[in-house]
Amino acid sequence: MQVEDSEILLKFSDERTREEAFGLLLKKYQQKIYWHIRRLVINHDDADDLVQDVFIKVWKNLENFRNNSQLYTWLYRIATNECLTFLNKKKLQSNIPIEEIAYDLADSLAGSSYFDGTKAQMRLQQALLTLPEKQRLVFNMKYFDDLKYDEISEILGTSVGALKASFHLAVKKIESFLLNND
Repeated sequence: MQVEDSEILLKFSDERTREEAFGLLLKKYQQKIYWHIRRLVINHDDADDLVQDVFIKVWKNLENFRNNSQLYTWLYRIATNECLTFLNKKKLQSNIPIEEIAYDLADSLAGSSYFDGTKAQMRLQQALLTLPEKQRLVFNMKYFDDLKYDEISEILGTSVGALKASFHLAVKKIESFLLNND
C-alpha cells in the first residue's frame, strides 16, 4: 500500500515519528530519484552518491517544505539541481567540452556491469548523451519518468511551451542519431 505524501509530511513534523516518516519517503521515492539521477549522470557509483546527497538535503530541509508544490516535484527539483551541479563540476574539473564528457559517459555505460540493457537501449542512451543538457533533462522526465509538462515546468522553472519545444527537438535529434549511427 502506497503512503500518501500528506501522511509522510505529518509524521515528519512530529519528532517521535520523524525517522519512520523518512523511511516511508525513502521507500516511496528513492528508486525513482535514483533512476532520474542515473539517466543524467550515467555512472552507477556517481548516481548512488548523488542519491545520498539528495536525501541528506531532504532530511535537513523537509520540515521547511511549504506544501506549495507536490512533494515529488520538490524531490525532483533537488535531484535535478544536484545532477546539474555535479555535471558542471565534472566539466570544469576535466576542462574538456561537454560533448567529450558525453562520449566518456557513453563508453562508461558500455563497460558498466550495472547496465544490462539491450543494444537498442544502449543506442538510445548514447543518443541521449548527444543532446544538450536541458533537452536531455526534459526528454528523460517526459519519456522515462512520465511527468506532465506542468510538473516538469515546476521542477525546472521553465514555461510549458519551451518544454514542449525542447522535447520535440530532443525527439528529432534522437531519431536522427539512431538513423545515422547504425
